[in-house]
Amino acid sequence: MTKHNLVLVPGLMCDHSVWDPLLKGISGTACVQIIDHGQADSLVSMAQQLLALAPERFALAGHSMGGRVALEVMRLAPQRVTHLALMDTGYLPKAAGAAGQAEVDKRMALMAVAREQGVRAMAQQWVQGMVAPHRLSDAPLIERVVAMLDRKSAQVFAHQIKALIERPDATDVLRQLQLPTLMLCGELDSWSNLPQHEEIAALIPARPTVVAVPQAGHMVTMERPEPVVQALKEWLSMPCA
Repeated sequence: MTKHNLVLVPGLMCDHSVWDPLLKGISGTACVQIIDHGQADSLVSMAQQLLALAPERFALAGHSMGGRVALEVMRLAPQRVTHLALMDTGYLPKAAGAAGQAEVDKRMALMAVAREQGVRAMAQQWVQGMVAPHRLSDAPLIERVVAMLDRKSAQVFAHQIKALIERPDATDVLRQLQLPTLMLCGELDSWSNLPQHEEIAALIPARPTVVAVPQAGHMVTMERPEPVVQALKEWLSMPCA
């Protein structure tokens, strides 16, 4: 069986650890490449970096901010992508007015903690809303998430926060998608919930598959990797458009 080239895109302050729990399960299906955003400070530059490193044709899966990067890849070079998976993510720009300012204020408060107390202290606050509530007592899981963020610097955090605050509207990209698409999220994701993924799916002409993973929050790949692996394998089995 021919393996797919599969490019995996982590989200805000995340790295290979987001994807590591899936690798054994998908190794027979895909040749995997995990992206690092480095010092990039815009979603477009992250997408450009990805395209410079990726195979000529590849399947693409992005988690959280990585889903937004994946949509910018689709804007720049849709002909290179065979399959698209958007996981625990969004598509709209920062809201106008008070709502948008509230988002900025919340992000800047975390940025201040990272600069003044260290990234680990910021991560310990951040993780509270990023896993299913019943997993907050799972010390090994929480430590894996916190340690992952702590491997990045406050400067990288500043660059990625800038990228998210200045994120483009991807509505036009979604309305043009004609490839096998998976929309997946944790059922208990309070940041990027199931209704948001259903809203995204409704914009996509290619009729995407929508999967909500039970008993999982935003860090779905680290919380419940087995159903994520199953969804990805079924997605990759779909014929290219």
